[in-house]
Amino acid sequence: MTRAQLDKQPDEVAAMFDRTARRYDLVNDVISLGQVRLWRKAVAAAVDAGPGELVLDLGAGTGTSTDAFTTLGARAIASDFSLGMLSTGVRRHGGNALSGPGVPFIAGDALRLPFADDAFDAVTISVALRNVHDTARALREMLRVTRPGGRLVVLEFSHVTVGAFDLVYREYLMRLLPKVATVFGSNDDSYEYLAESIRDWPDQRTLARTIQDAGWERVAWRNLSMGIVAIHRGFKPA
Repeated sequence: MTRAQLDKQPDEVAAMFDRTARRYDLVNDVISLGQVRLWRKAVAAAVDAGPGELVLDLGAGTGTSTDAFTTLGARAIASDFSLGMLSTGVRRHGGNALSGPGVPFIAGDALRLPFADDAFDAVTISVALRNVHDTARALREMLRVTRPGGRLVVLEFSHVTVGAFDLVYREYLMRLLPKVATVFGSNDDSYEYLAESIRDWPDQRTLARTIQDAGWERVAWRNLSMGIVAIHRGFKPA
């Protein structure tokens, strides 16, 4: 699997993340120059989970982002289709099975979520929607498990809004990102794939239309880091 726009088979993508799980958080911190921490805070603010609410953190990986949703008294579930990522997250949370103190870790495919209809007050997915085989179907599945009036928050790599910087960013993305990942002991093939998937991902407006077409309403987005990533937010019709 070398080009992102060809067949993104779920088992191949899951295996790729299994291989990168141990160093994934470290490499993400390095290659984003620390920006990923600011992005997580922005997502938590957009989700704005309050006491008694239940949040699904989809594509949660090792669960690094999931704890942020519980600070105001909400409950959160970390779900991912990579067992390697989940296992790493469980160990870091001090667990000995697919559950850690305070945050359950549940294996799940975004196209067939193992949750009941209308189960969550909010569903969020960060830099993982690109890796789903069928984006529109995944967004409809997220709609299914969200309660009426509930919200969706998507953080995803997007299109840089400053032309001059865009050239520099694309050069870094395609040439340097895999090399940096290799230096820190991660799988360079995986990061070549990730660079391809970022480059080929649709722009902010196109993703907003896709979210709206899946059934979400009041869809809007906000750029972070000059459009390197964007937060899209929508609501399930009441």
